[in-house]
Amino acid sequence: MRIVFMGTPGFSLPTLEALVREEKEVVGVVTQPDRPKGRGHKLTPPPVKVFALNHKLPVYQPEKVENGEFTEALRRLHPDLIMVVAFGQILPPQVLSRPQFGCLNLHPSLLPKYRGAAPVNWAIIKGEEKTGVTTIYMNERLDSGDIILQEEVEILPSDTAGTLGDRLALIGARVSLLTLSLVCEGRAPRRAQDEKKAIFAPLLKPEDGKICWEDKAGEIRDKIRGLNPKPSAYTYYKGKLLKIWQAKCLLREGKEEEASLGGRRLSALQTRQAGRIIRIIKNEGLLVSAGEDDLLIQEVQPEGSRRMSANEFERGHRVKVGERLGD
Repeated sequence: MRIVFMGTPGFSLPTLEALVREEKEVVGVVTQPDRPKGRGHKLTPPPVKVFALNHKLPVYQPEKVENGEFTEALRRLHPDLIMVVAFGQILPPQVLSRPQFGCLNLHPSLLPKYRGAAPVNWAIIKGEEKTGVTTIYMNERLDSGDIILQEEVEILPSDTAGTLGDRLALIGARVSLLTLSLVCEGRAPRRAQDEKKAIFAPLLKPEDGKICWEDKAGEIRDKIRGLNPKPSAYTYYKGKLLKIWQAKCLLREGKEEEASLGGRRLSALQTRQAGRIIRIIKNEGLLVSAGEDDLLIQEVQPEGSRRMSANEFERGHRVKVGERLGD
């Protein structure tokens, strides 16, 4: 079977690596164009392109897959099947209809939940306890094609979008290979998605990372996890941006989990205003009041600086109990 692979970020790599390792006939790799990256805005190739060139696979980088030059190149490749993993463009009808066995997509959620560009992030932000991977037959609507296979995955309390995404990528590669085998053999199942259960996971913008301290501590913690490593959750300290990389939720006052930490408490005369630093706990971090319960901030990154422990930040910036985070 002649396979064209479409993918761009690191999430796509395990599936492409598996295809090469299993000696599948990958006749072309399609990825996004090189983009400026980093402080120097150096033109940088996508991870998929680097891997493909290292394995002497033909690479195509159309700005738009519907342009005539690319569709003609695709026709010459004569693919039997197109495998799509986090490519980054919606495929037009002329591409979807090209391969005999269709276009298959690996999506990192349990469809129809979390269709869209950021399913891993939103699953964590919304406090889900499980997610998974799904392979589908692609159609013209975003992530709405018939389901072939699914595998459920537990979201660990320690998971960030980065760690969960890495785990899903590896599981997804195995599921993708099984899907390909079933399609080749004509034994692939096909199940329509329940549109009533569809949930969308739109692309995250930097402003989505702003912490609202009136939210519950558990919700803030999940936002921090779901936006790590990007676009990152943030607040402000004395008017300057402060990224929050790691935190945990603590039940408020009198609970064993909080009492075991020790440290200096906020005076009873001071109010528990949302965003207020109520305790500085040695070797643990900064305890901040939220709309419900408290948040122990453990790792931060001040504006223009590196990541550091909350206690290192506290010492370097002379943080005091009673000060507030936020605008």
